[in-house]
Amino acid sequence: MPEEVVNVERVQAHKTQSGNTRFVLVDDQGREFTTFKEPIARQALAAEGRRAKITYHEQQRGQFTNVYLDAVEPVAGDNADDTEERIDEIAWRTAIEAAPFILAGDAIEREVPPEELFEKVKPLKDLVADDIRDDDNAAEPS
Repeated sequence: MPEEVVNVERVQAHKTQSGNTRFVLVDDQGREFTTFKEPIARQALAAEGRRAKITYHEQQRGQFTNVYLDAVEPVAGDNADDTEERIDEIAWRTAIEAAPFILAGDAIEREVPPEELFEKVKPLKDLVADDIRDDDNAAEPS
């Protein structure tokens, strides 16, 4: 399987027709690497905006070549403060994107007070951040 170090520009999530979620890592050259595996997607999200070593494989489907992501490891050298800040940023972004699904049904049609929004999305933000940290700790050698 090919390995290379890339600059992770962004990670996107797309619902498929079958209801699964397809995660797409886009590097700074516009190349796309796909995974359906949530642990790999979390690794990709943790590396968003940074350099990471990726492992992937290609699969030919007719005239198309699909590039599937097998692993993502942020490149060492980032300090702990930057990592924690990045985890927090990713967790908040995830919580805000999920807000319409967590708020009451009429929240889209009315203005939600900041306190109510914060009270609803912060627990999800904390869970996401803890999950990313747990994945990072599990990936580190003892």
